[in-house]
Amino acid sequence: MRIPFNKPFIVGKELFYIAQAVTKQERLSGDGQFTDLCHKWLNSTLGCPASLLTHSCTAALEMAAILCDLKPGDEVIMPSFTFVSTANAFVLRGAKPVFVDIRSDTLNIDERLIKNAITEKTKAIVVVHYAGAPCEMDLIMRVAQEHNLYVIEDAAQALLSTYNGSSLGTIGDLGTISFHETKNIISGEGGALIINNPKMLERAEIIREKGTDRAKFFRGQIDKYTWVDIGSSFLPSELMAAFLYAQMEEAPKIIKRRCEIFQMYERGLKPLIKEAGIRLPVVTNNSTCNGHLFYILCRDLEQRTAFIDYMKGCGINTVFHYVPLHSSPAGLKYGTVSGEMINTDRVSDQLIRLPLYYEMTDNEVQDVLNEIYNFFELNTDGQQGCAP
Repeated sequence: MRIPFNKPFIVGKELFYIAQAVTKQERLSGDGQFTDLCHKWLNSTLGCPASLLTHSCTAALEMAAILCDLKPGDEVIMPSFTFVSTANAFVLRGAKPVFVDIRSDTLNIDERLIKNAITEKTKAIVVVHYAGAPCEMDLIMRVAQEHNLYVIEDAAQALLSTYNGSSLGTIGDLGTISFHETKNIISGEGGALIINNPKMLERAEIIREKGTDRAKFFRGQIDKYTWVDIGSSFLPSELMAAFLYAQMEEAPKIIKRRCEIFQMYERGLKPLIKEAGIRLPVVTNNSTCNGHLFYILCRDLEQRTAFIDYMKGCGINTVFHYVPLHSSPAGLKYGTVSGEMINTDRVSDQLIRLPLYYEMTDNEVQDVLNEIYNFFELNTDGQQGCAP
């Protein structure tokens, strides 16, 4: 592909910090100097009480499920239009995902449908800030408080996006962040658990350290550590933390560039809303978006398939997102549905993600725009070639 969908990148001192971690630190297994620097950056930048690096956002979600003390038979309300980890983490605890539909504009969970999905077995609401655009957290938090439910924010795509001035991931009881190579700030794999409920911090440290009170030992609070709770090995290595901290130092520059590309797509494609009937991302007035991804919504599955094939023939990689969880084999086995899933089913057939990465040039963005126009203007018989 001459223009890939995503391209991992180095933006600052990543390799220098990795060398420092290897040559100057006493351990590489995690919770060293660079992990501490990442925690301080997250706490300060997001304005959260505490954060813990994990080896993936999936791991952070699994920690969240344990912290909410979920048990077999409990129910967790969530959207179906999300990655499998959002549901898997809770199914692993024996809980049942209750899938509700998404809004037709932001593609986030429809906050108006949550109340109808609540039963006496409901223990938590998991929201997903799709494409870095925020869910309507004020209403969701009110519903959760009325019914004494935990709120977990899957903010995998939403680092440095905000809602009413608050960073996404810092509004619910817990938030999860991803640093996967497809995200804005990257470390290959990697994630973080944002802990907004202070009552959960001590147990979160224990769960992250294989169920031991090892964190207290390293702080000198106890003279030996032991097994005190369930847990697993959720720590990332110092090599990953070193790479990640270099990216964090350059976060404003990275986000600025991604937002510039997002805005180029938005300006360039607006005429096609009327001319071709496509739809573009919606960012509400009470929020800021981090430029994580840009999508278009085609007419139907047939047009979407033709579009992806056409762009592939032009050397441009565009991809869809997601197969709905409620209709997947595991979703049918482990979950249930509350209400109709009209928007989820429709969007899953229509959505296309466009290439967007930090090192993408203006010329590459324009090439993508040119081919999109060529497809919609000339695609009458499927025989047109790529634009020169």
